[in-house]
Amino acid sequence: MQIRVFETLDDPALDDYARLTDVALRRAIEPEGGLYLAESLTVIGRALAAGHRPRSVLTSERWLPELEGLLAGHDVPVYVGTPALLEELTGFHLHRGALASMHRPTLPDPGALLRDARRVVVIENVVDHTNIGAIFRSVAGLGADAVFVTADAADPLYRRSVRVSMGTVLQVPWTRLPEWDAARTLFTDAGFQLAALALADDAVGLREYAASAPERVAVVVGSEGDGLSRRALAAADTVVTIPMGHGVDSLNVAAAAAVALYALQV
Repeated sequence: MQIRVFETLDDPALDDYARLTDVALRRAIEPEGGLYLAESLTVIGRALAAGHRPRSVLTSERWLPELEGLLAGHDVPVYVGTPALLEELTGFHLHRGALASMHRPTLPDPGALLRDARRVVVIENVVDHTNIGAIFRSVAGLGADAVFVTADAADPLYRRSVRVSMGTVLQVPWTRLPEWDAARTLFTDAGFQLAALALADDAVGLREYAASAPERVAVVVGSEGDGLSRRALAAADTVVTIPMGHGVDSLNVAAAAAVALYALQV
């Protein structure tokens, strides 16, 4: 570690943590892929375990002993400030130990992720970062193999998504999908059945579908307001619904993904 104590907020090296938006961070060091922020010692540890490269770390003096072990083997600057300065810089109390500015990894090829997978989740146009993080946490906890995200969906490496996922967004393989015509071909060629979670008159109940589910299933979930697009539904091999009661027609998208993954566990 290269420990660097700061006493003012004027150092340009601190820009990653205060003066760059998440969009600006993604573009900060193109073409390498940009940056993202990992919040908490746990999340930083998962990022490092996944092979992500740290650019710098921000913390207070009390967390240095734990960071020393965490960052062993990484020659990275660690910016140390008082709790008051850190809060002024970031806009919140840094009670989870540290923030790390991390280099974004190169996204894998979708076909490569499908090659050895059996259960995957497709996220279409979900824009709430909390929902994105919650879906990734369910994928990790319930044994799915990968996540595929459409172009209009929120960024899984946005700081809130990473935090809500408890860092699992850094350990679950994921990538972006092309448009639906090309995406359907990818899944079909890999032997996957696309199961769209949606309300439809001809939908199959989840319990019935899970009882005889094919070996390879891609669970497709849609945006918070409108659900899945017409193109997604047209690409799907089957529409699956979670039976509801008491006049409730559907679950939150993250909850629905979790229920479907639990039902489809193998």
